[in-house]
Amino acid sequence: MIRQITFIGMGEAGGAIVSGWGEAQQGKISAYDIKTDNPETAAAMLARYHELGIRGCLSAAEAVANADIVFSTVTADQAVVAAEAAAPHIPAGLIWCDLNSCAPSSKQKAAAVIEAAGGHYIDVAVMSPVFPKKNLVPLLIAGAHAQRVEPMLASLPMSPRYVGERVGSASSIKMVRSIMVKGLEALTSECLLAAVAAGVEDEVLASLNASHPGVKWDAQAAYNFERAMVHGKRRAAEMEEVVRMLGDLKLPSDMASATVLWQRRIAETGVEPPKDPTASGAKAVALTLLPEVCLK
Repeated sequence: MIRQITFIGMGEAGGAIVSGWGEAQQGKISAYDIKTDNPETAAAMLARYHELGIRGCLSAAEAVANADIVFSTVTADQAVVAAEAAAPHIPAGLIWCDLNSCAPSSKQKAAAVIEAAGGHYIDVAVMSPVFPKKNLVPLLIAGAHAQRVEPMLASLPMSPRYVGERVGSASSIKMVRSIMVKGLEALTSECLLAAVAAGVEDEVLASLNASHPGVKWDAQAAYNFERAMVHGKRRAAEMEEVVRMLGDLKLPSDMASATVLWQRRIAETGVEPPKDPTASGAKAVALTLLPEVCLK
């Protein structure tokens, strides 16, 4: 039975899962986010805890002290750091679910830290955007304890699927898939920004629609722009982990490395995404981005 739940990191993923549970886990959830360490972001994070109806903690040690299960939902580059910070304070037998989009080798480093401290590490891959499915977003889970933990997660409820005993099995599936998913977003940016800059976007979109009739390219391109505008910083960190994975596999990472640059470039424009990108259309979104990405 899971009596106490802790989140390390309370960004989009953590908030979506908690809000999806609603009253089902009320009174059981604690959270710690490093934004509470920064005076400029602490008040907003404390307000977020209150809004979600969870107990906010001011340190990882406080957050994990009485937990039965931890969901690590930080950024990809902080996954190992979060495990290292919490490990000295975890109770024996604690279940550490690492939902971060990391290379298998990063997951294995975090697992070694948690297991050495007496915890049980679960490699978790989140396989679609957390909205609108929230707590029922599809999850792949792997690790020596994953098969035993699967029904526990399902009871919360969540939507886990066991894919193997080896830590890294779940994350490998996620990260290899991201080469295509995040790479398409990057290719969209380069292609449609060029089309609009050259004044040939109508012909380019018509050609793409003819070549790939199953895709409505204007709406899809606008949606891809919006994803990078809102989540490009996090996606860039994830793709850096993909580059790490490819290096571990002794494979080149030219496309993944370029995707890092495009995801970060779009995010760093600071341009506000449209509320309804598919209604706005790719040209309208591209026109707002062009002045910020053109080489000076």
